[in-house]
Amino acid sequence: MLEYETRTRQFIKRHSLIEKGDKVAVGVSGGPDSLSLLFYLHQHKQELGIEVYALHLDHMFRGEQSNEELQFVTHFCRERNVPVLAEQIDVGQRMKEQNGNLQETARHVRYEFYQKGMQHFSANKLALAHHGDDQVETILMKLTKGAAKKSGIPAFRPFGEGTIIRPLLGLTKEMIHQYCDHSKLDPRHDPSNDKTDYTRNRFRQSLLPFLKDENPRVHEQFQRFSEEIEEDEQLLKELTEQEMNKVWEKEEKEVRVKIKAFHMVPLPLQRRGIHLILNYLYKGHTAFSYIHIQQVLQLLRAVHPSGSLDLPHGLKVRREYDECLFGFHKEEKKEYAFTLEVGQELDWPNGGTFSWHTMNDLPKGAEYFLLDWTLIDPPLTVRTRQEGDRMSIKGMKGSKKLKDIFINEKVSRAERDQWPIVTDGHGKLLWIPGLKKSSLEKTSKDGNTLILVYIKQSSSRGQTNC
Repeated sequence: MLEYETRTRQFIKRHSLIEKGDKVAVGVSGGPDSLSLLFYLHQHKQELGIEVYALHLDHMFRGEQSNEELQFVTHFCRERNVPVLAEQIDVGQRMKEQNGNLQETARHVRYEFYQKGMQHFSANKLALAHHGDDQVETILMKLTKGAAKKSGIPAFRPFGEGTIIRPLLGLTKEMIHQYCDHSKLDPRHDPSNDKTDYTRNRFRQSLLPFLKDENPRVHEQFQRFSEEIEEDEQLLKELTEQEMNKVWEKEEKEVRVKIKAFHMVPLPLQRRGIHLILNYLYKGHTAFSYIHIQQVLQLLRAVHPSGSLDLPHGLKVRREYDECLFGFHKEEKKEYAFTLEVGQELDWPNGGTFSWHTMNDLPKGAEYFLLDWTLIDPPLTVRTRQEGDRMSIKGMKGSKKLKDIFINEKVSRAERDQWPIVTDGHGKLLWIPGLKKSSLEKTSKDGNTLILVYIKQSSSRGQTNC
C-alpha cells in the first residue's frame, strides 16, 4: 500500500474526519492535490461508507486554460460516475465591482460556491486538499507576518451547516505526486503556482526545501505544533471568556471595557481578551495582527487618561478615563437648544426629563436646582455646550471653564457633547445637572422659590444633587 493511502487513512481515523453515512463534497481544481483526494475518496467510498461528489469552480483567471481545466474535471468525474457541479464565475470582474483584493475576493467567491454545492448535493462534509507542505508554509507565513493566531490550517472546522475536513494534512507534496503517478491521474498544472509574485510561492520555493533538507518529516512537526497550539488556545480562550465577561459590555457594533477590572486579568489573558474583542467586532474576518493587539494594550496601560487608536476598516478604539470604547460608529456632534418656561416639561434628546416641582412633590433621588425667580432672567434654556462656556460655581470664588469642570469630573469627550447645560435668559450658566450648580442657586424669602428637576435615564453616574 502506498504511503499516501496509509497516512491518509490514519489521519482520517485519528481526527474522526469521516463517518459512515457522510455525504462528502470534494473541492476539485484539477491539480494533483485535489484530484488525488477525489480519486482516493471515490476509490474507498464503499469501505468508508460514504457518498462522494465533486465541486469545481473556474475563476476565469486564465481564459481558455481555465475552461480546459473545467472540461478536464467534469470528464474525469463522468468517467468514474462521480456527480459533479461545475461553474464559471468571473472573479476579476467581481473584484472590480467590489473594489476588493484579488485573492480575498477569489476566496470569498470560492467558499460561496462550495456552500452552494454542498446544498445542491445535501452534503454534510466539504473535503479540501490542503496538505502537510501547505501547513508548514501557512505557519511560517503567520509567524513572519505577526498574525494574532499562531496555529495553522485546522484538520476540520464548522462550515455553514456542515464541516470542512482536510484529510491530506499528514502528507507531503512528494507523496501526492507519487500517488498521482501510480494511479495514472494526469492532473493539470496551474502556472500561477510557479510565480514568485505570491508570498506563499516564495516560501514554498525558498524556505521549504531548506527545512526538508534539515528534516524530511518537518511537516509532521509543524502539524503537531499546530494541533498543540490549537488545543492550548481552546483552553485559554475559555478562560479568557470567563474573565472578559467580568470586564466588558458588548453590543452589536460596540464593546465597552472597564479598564481597572481589565488590569486585574492575567497578562496572557489580556492579549487574548483584546483578540476576543476584535474578533467579535470584525465578525471573524481577520483584519488585525499582533501589532494591533499590542497597540491596544499600550493604550490601556498608558498613564494619560485619554487617547485613541484607528484600526483597520474604520474600527475606532477610544480610552476615556476608566473605560475604553471599541466601535465602528461615526461620532456625530448634535447641538440642541430648547427654551424652558415655568410649568413646562422638557424631554432632553440625549436622555432625561426636565420638569417643575415643589418641595412637597419632589421625586425621590431626583437632581434639582432651586431658583429665586425674582433673581433670574427668563426664559431658561437647556442646551449643549458651547465654546467659551464658564460658570461661577456655588461655594467657590470666581468662575471656571466648563471644559475644566468636565475634565475634573472625568466626563468622556463623547458625554461632554451630550450633557445638558441650563442657562438663564442672558446665557449665564445656572446648572450642569449631575455635576455642578452655579452660585445663582438661591431660595426666595418671599415664596418665589421654584424647583427645576432633572431625571436622567439610565445614568451610569447615579443621581446626585449637585
